[in-house]
Amino acid sequence: MALLPISAAAMKLNALDTMAKSFVNTEKMPVLFLGHGSPMNAIEENEFVTGFRNIGKDVPKPKAILVISAHWETKGTFVTAMENPKTIHDFGGFPKALFDVQYPAPGSPWLANETKGLIKKTNVGLDEQWGLDHGAWSVVKHLYPNADVPVIQMSIDYTQNAQYHYDLAKELAALRDKGVLIIGSGNMVHNLGVLAWDKLNTDNFGYDWAIEASTKMKQFILSGDHKPLINFQSQGKAFDMAIPSPEHYLPMIYTLALKDEKEKITLFNDKAVAGSLTMTSIKIDKA
Repeated sequence: MALLPISAAAMKLNALDTMAKSFVNTEKMPVLFLGHGSPMNAIEENEFVTGFRNIGKDVPKPKAILVISAHWETKGTFVTAMENPKTIHDFGGFPKALFDVQYPAPGSPWLANETKGLIKKTNVGLDEQWGLDHGAWSVVKHLYPNADVPVIQMSIDYTQNAQYHYDLAKELAALRDKGVLIIGSGNMVHNLGVLAWDKLNTDNFGYDWAIEASTKMKQFILSGDHKPLINFQSQGKAFDMAIPSPEHYLPMIYTLALKDEKEKITLFNDKAVAGSLTMTSIKIDKA
């Protein structure tokens, strides 16, 4: 009887070893920040969904995906390590059709362990409970609709500041050379408390402060000046209104931290929605 668990463990190790061999060095993968907006973007047809699909066609198909989503905040840092992550419907008040959506992408225990090993700044926990929240699946499904690319998530430690997250993100850089697509998913400007519901269908409508914050953010991004973006709480009232809480903003910090000096930045889906939300998304790849 004692041989059974040893055999099972050996089989698991063999599976991980086989997976590791498939993650041989590749051409450096791009990095993305996706402004995910409303969960309804998962099932609607609009220009933002088209933007996601076009990006999916532009980037090489990855061997796996690591998502830092605004919707998984934890004390400490965790990565999902299960073989089959569940689709999490972490929202309310939407049509049944949205709750019916499943995104059955496999997980990647190997990538979870590799990520844990790369990060020295903190101890990374291996999570078997979370899955894929809508910050991940609602956008990744448009890039890879067949759910045929393994996906894991890494949580955001809500106890830490932006500099901490920027430094931690840099430790993920080696994954880009192993065919891993790293995606930050959130929104640069995200203040749902003052959303103009009567302007939901008005094209590119933003409050003055939202446009001011967005314009400054994009200037810093395109010039490679990350310090003001890391110190976002010292940038004045427009930034304070745009980022009332940091969870949707920090995934962008992860993306920017992974940019090499010679790489280029492309903005897409660069529009405001309902006054206080921007869908601006970022692609970082070789010049």
